[in-house]
Amino acid sequence: MTENTHYKIQGLDGSGRFVSVQLAAASLHEAEQQAVTQGLQVMAITPTNQTILTTFKTIGVKKFPLLMFNEELLALLDAGLSIVQTLETLLEKETKTENRQILSAVVASLHEGHTLSVAFQTQHAAFPALYVATIRSSERSGNLVESIRRYVAYQLQVDQIRKKIIAAAIYPIMLLVVGGLVVLFLLIYVIPKFSHIYSDVGHELTLASKLLVQWGTLIEQHGGLLALIVISILGIVVFLSSRSSVRGWIFEMMWRMPVIGERMRIYQLSRFYRTLGMLMNAGIPIMPALEQVSGLLDKRLQMRLATARNDVRSGQPLSIALEHNNLTTSVASRLLRVGESTGQMGGMMDRIADFHEEELRRWIDWGSRLLEPLLMTFLGIVIGGIIVLMYMPIFELAGAVQ
Repeated sequence: MTENTHYKIQGLDGSGRFVSVQLAAASLHEAEQQAVTQGLQVMAITPTNQTILTTFKTIGVKKFPLLMFNEELLALLDAGLSIVQTLETLLEKETKTENRQILSAVVASLHEGHTLSVAFQTQHAAFPALYVATIRSSERSGNLVESIRRYVAYQLQVDQIRKKIIAAAIYPIMLLVVGGLVVLFLLIYVIPKFSHIYSDVGHELTLASKLLVQWGTLIEQHGGLLALIVISILGIVVFLSSRSSVRGWIFEMMWRMPVIGERMRIYQLSRFYRTLGMLMNAGIPIMPALEQVSGLLDKRLQMRLATARNDVRSGQPLSIALEHNNLTTSVASRLLRVGESTGQMGGMMDRIADFHEEELRRWIDWGSRLLEPLLMTFLGIVIGGIIVLMYMPIFELAGAVQ
């Protein structure tokens, strides 16, 4: 007997109101059929429970190259192939086993008579809910190619800021790693060598030189114990960093920082507006679109968005609902009001995201230019200070001999 899976189904009821229901079914297609029978216009279907076996299967699986897949999909569709022929062609050229399994399942689902969105939805680990919602919307409008192009453009724009942040962080991290290794080399290897020299000198040493001698003696006598302590501390740090509660606490502290916290909020809002604009341009109504983008926000912003959705449902304009719940900036509020008056909300969302992403790029450039020299200065002071402390007794001895 097949075990039923619980599905969360989001869509529009007969009166056009956005609803979310839970259904148990043997397959995703059966869950969709149940929802249609109940009079729902399905927008998204998400499994809400997984077996232990399914969970273990997803561990260690490499991420499906969705962007490259869409580029190839567009090229073949533009060449005149049908969607089934296109996916079969992509399956034939695929060499990686995991990707072949995903594409084989999608092709098999299409041959069974399912829609493309349902076929993609069955492989939810490879095709995110936003992508499936875009495909589902294109099935109603009959413009699959344009919807895929829109999603590709959206993904490229979203990735730009993340890549910018990663690129800006590489050099400071390298500085810290290399500088830390140099400091460790001085503390563990060089200073103990100098401590032997100073311990045999009868001349009275300064306090700093005495500390160096004591450190070198400590390393030689208890080096193994100190190494064990350091490794244990690193292990504890790694373990704590893997805990979601600890990461949440760090994230909370960063949110409270005056400058960094505001930039984190703007980054999340820019993704929120970018994604919302993409969904609205795809023809998805505002309430399902707001539900879809909720997962992109921090928990506190998700609660504000839930309140804003209720305000919109009660008849408030979107611009006022978002502004009252602190989900806008001054620029975003003005542009949203313009979008409501012109009826071009999707395009205006993109303009808001463009403005804030450009603001973030300038801030990242400014921050990296400021942080790099500060780090170099700090490491130079630390390493230079250690070297001066090591050689200072030699200078003092030379002066005493003269």
